[in-house]
Amino acid sequence: MRISISNDVIKKYPGLNIGIVIARNINNKGSDEKIYHLLEQVEKLVKLNFIPESLAKHPLISPWKTAYLEFNAQPKTEHSYVEALMRKIMSGSKIPRSNKLVDVYNYVSLKYTVPIGSDDLDKIEGNISLKAASGKEKFIPLGRSKHEKLEKGEIIYADSKRALCSKWNWREAEHSKITKDTKNAILFIDGLPPLTVEKVREITDDMKELVEMFCGGEVEYFILNKEFPDKFVK
Repeated sequence: MRISISNDVIKKYPGLNIGIVIARNINNKGSDEKIYHLLEQVEKLVKLNFIPESLAKHPLISPWKTAYLEFNAQPKTEHSYVEALMRKIMSGSKIPRSNKLVDVYNYVSLKYTVPIGSDDLDKIEGNISLKAASGKEKFIPLGRSKHEKLEKGEIIYADSKRALCSKWNWREAEHSKITKDTKNAILFIDGLPPLTVEKVREITDDMKELVEMFCGGEVEYFILNKEFPDKFVK
């Protein structure tokens, strides 16, 4: 399987660094109170340190707002993954506890204020790329049963058959979602400047350790960017 960033995305976002975490033979069943405790801690920090009006100026949120506007996302309703999590917390809600892997990456996303996405590797067909959508890709959003049309030019993750996420990291696909039965998974840590490659590597390493701690399995990671835009994995 080849995982890549397309040339058009690299040209538009030359400072992009994506941490890729591949976890195989994990045990995602059950729950863990330690993860719940970590989520509760980070939720409290978000409530203490942020108000909704401050997010647009946050140095790690602002670049995503700019990127989303560039492919005609609706700024009031369509947010990067981490902003959506933060807004949920600031509205008085808790982040839903899902399964161990999703709980872990929600924690890491909030801890570092970085968007993170994931897919079940056993549901992937062919190669994975981050690219501009043609508008003809098949896509069923998480929790839905019908296809939704993607906007031509919006940035998406896709495999060889279908889109895996719309508007970069806004809404994931139903068919490749992480469940308690997931054995093999891929995670994407999306880092736009001012996040440096060193910081993305730190986040990715933290993610690797947490996945190993709570889900077991064999975990590897690497960084994709303009210097290393693709990688083949078994």
